[in-house]
Amino acid sequence: MREYKMKDLSVGMSESFQVLVTAEMMQKFLDITGDENPLHVNENFAKSKGFKDRVVYGMLTASLISTLGGCYIPGKFCLIQGVEIKFARPVFIGDELVVTGEVSKVEFDLRYLEIKVTIRNQKNEKVLRGLLKAGVMDE
Repeated sequence: MREYKMKDLSVGMSESFQVLVTAEMMQKFLDITGDENPLHVNENFAKSKGFKDRVVYGMLTASLISTLGGCYIPGKFCLIQGVEIKFARPVFIGDELVVTGEVSKVEFDLRYLEIKVTIRNQKNEKVLRGLLKAGVMDE
């Protein structure tokens, strides 16, 4: 876990990590949320709608933004204040995702930063883009 303090942060800094999306992750997300939409739980239904397999929950993919902020940048001192997301492509079980955050704004007086987020699959296709707004609680 990173421990960036406000004084350590600057526009252009970035951090990345990889995640392999598994069936177990999908099941845990279903157990937590109760979202039984057949697009996510029924392979035949998903295929009948033109997808190659069950579609991973968009919010499961988006939840990786929490990991980015809370563990990577800024890390330990992160207090998420807001997240904006746009889904660009579906994600499937077995996809290997690269989550990248780049600091795009730093407000030292407010102890606040904004981080541009991109998530790409193993084909380097963008599956999500977003903006993480966070406070830094290092004092």
